[in-house]
Amino acid sequence: MQITTIGLDLAKSVFQFYAVDAEGHVVVRKALRRAQILSFFAKLPCCLVGMEACGTSHHWARELTKLGHEVRLMPPAYVKPYVKRGKTDAGDAEAICEAVTRPTMRFVPVKSADQQAALALHRTRDLLVRQRTQLVNMLRGLLAEFGIEIARGLHHALRLAGRLSNGEAPEVPPLARLVVKVLADQIGTIQLQLARLEKELLAWHRSNELSQRLATIPGIGVISATALAASVIEPERFRSGRQFAASLGLTPLQNCSGGRERMGRISRMGDRYLRRLLVVGMTSLVRRARIQPASVDPRLSAMLARKPARLVTVAAANRTARVAWAIMTRGGTFRAPISAAA
Repeated sequence: MQITTIGLDLAKSVFQFYAVDAEGHVVVRKALRRAQILSFFAKLPCCLVGMEACGTSHHWARELTKLGHEVRLMPPAYVKPYVKRGKTDAGDAEAICEAVTRPTMRFVPVKSADQQAALALHRTRDLLVRQRTQLVNMLRGLLAEFGIEIARGLHHALRLAGRLSNGEAPEVPPLARLVVKVLADQIGTIQLQLARLEKELLAWHRSNELSQRLATIPGIGVISATALAASVIEPERFRSGRQFAASLGLTPLQNCSGGRERMGRISRMGDRYLRRLLVVGMTSLVRRARIQPASVDPRLSAMLARKPARLVTVAAANRTARVAWAIMTRGGTFRAPISAAA
């Protein structure tokens, strides 16, 4: 019996292997160590390999593709219904093998090493931004105990951190002055690291034609454009911009039955990072619409006159996702409405 379909459950050390033939009969069911994977698959005839889209999955997909196998990645949530009972790695491998053959299954495109490197820059930058926020909040609360107030805004905190790092804290007792200096030094170090990462992202943006076209959309800068270009591999897999926006969790949950349509809250499903970048970008655009209404799309100002600001922000993020999908699939750059351009 020749193997035609394989379900591979990924892990850190021990992988579960489940293989069937053309008639669906089980051929092999075994556990493999990480070091055995490539040598084992090299001896197999070319076949269909299914895996869940999770950590290291894109690496293994690239490696097995080099050996001639057809690799398909699937979202874990779509594989779960095929698990018969209980939760075991062997059961997951069997469910993967079953799910990968379904004609209606949705698959995740395999990312290249270059795209994953760009996403690594994004993830690391996001982590450093959160650490900087934690340190600034800690510094703000500590200095407040001694009557020193930091004005709102990150630039005020960074300026004060620079002075504290140089030892300028006369109002703080000597014992607390050491702690304040440690926090200030840490903030300064993270700020330098962030500048270095953002410089690398800017260089990647300038070398990527798609990222440059996405940056022409109002509210999308270098960070959002590079994240979209690196994350969305095959945008044509989505039938429409609405489906792409729904995949980012920017549409309401649906609860439709008996001919009645009920719309719930925003689903918040999909890629949290991309959704947050779009919402933050649109928040900036909404603020500009309040200060300089003539500089933004008049539809945005009209919505602000009727709806709450946060609702308008999410609606604008939804529309921006649809515009981004159109640019990624059809080419070209953003063209402002005639009324807005005038």
